[in-house]
Amino acid sequence: MKSIEIRCEREYQVTFDDSWHLSLEKHLINDEVYFFAPESLDKSIDLGLPREHTLFLPDGESQKTIATFQMIQSYLSERFASRRATLVAIGGGATTDLIGFCAATYMRGINWIAVPTTVAGMVDAAIGGKTAINLSQGKNLVGAFHSPSQVIIDFHWLETLSTRDRNAGLVEALKAGFIGDSRIISLFENGIGNNLREIIHRAIAVKAEIVSQDFKESGVREFLNYGHTLGHAIERESNYSLRHGEAISIGLHFAALLSSRYCGLSEEEVHRQKRLLQELNQNLYFPRGSWGNLYNYMKRDKKRSSEAIRFVTLTSVAVPTRSDFMENQLSELYFDQIAE
Repeated sequence: MKSIEIRCEREYQVTFDDSWHLSLEKHLINDEVYFFAPESLDKSIDLGLPREHTLFLPDGESQKTIATFQMIQSYLSERFASRRATLVAIGGGATTDLIGFCAATYMRGINWIAVPTTVAGMVDAAIGGKTAINLSQGKNLVGAFHSPSQVIIDFHWLETLSTRDRNAGLVEALKAGFIGDSRIISLFENGIGNNLREIIHRAIAVKAEIVSQDFKESGVREFLNYGHTLGHAIERESNYSLRHGEAISIGLHFAALLSSRYCGLSEEEVHRQKRLLQELNQNLYFPRGSWGNLYNYMKRDKKRSSEAIRFVTLTSVAVPTRSDFMENQLSELYFDQIAE
């Protein structure tokens, strides 16, 4: 499968290889390579990593804390890691977010490589150089733009995923279809099984094209946040018990409903998106009593505009735009269509 080039503050490749180990070999001539992976991977498979240069992390979003960030920086400092060091993040989106941020800040910036092991990591988190940790007040509030030097996609990782994790990750791929490549939507409709690799490749290509145009989210990169304004708030409100894609599914449904009510998206496309999300076994509703907390989380969103909350909306498939909404517009739709 053809590599995808990304041009941001640096140029790098998203490569597709049947052995991530072999893809990493050329980097191992540097004796300052440090590997990071979640504990669950260490328990489930033999990663074949040098233990003296490997640190295992908590699973999921629980690793994206100030305490874990500080622990990793101390780990590197205690080993006299220099600016020549390379960090290798092996895991899902939380791991690449965290290790990318560590690389961005250790000695004011060192190289890192992403080896995403989940669908969400492959199509979203590892691509584009956004790195971050969470605060109790919200998701990804402390971070930096710092691209990896390479992203290595090995489709064999897909065999290690549960159906729940695969489906949650595919939500991000479906999002890419609705904002930028309608062919992805058709591939979903024609059956995911035979089309999974092409879906992932095309979703990566959508994100690569957007971030190459707008690295620091001053323009079109904001379109990648379709479904994420409410979705991130739901993720935080659930205390990260929901997978990222599970929370984003609700956000996508909400954003499509906003798009239909205010931006001209057809009812047919709203129902099309809803049907595909439900085929991925995604719940599209959330508790009525959570609205107050959700709105407060959205008010801390990095893309908030004055007193309004900014959402990415669609005028039609693959034609995204940005729209600002007041609280009464959002709450009315939430209680009417999302609340349970």
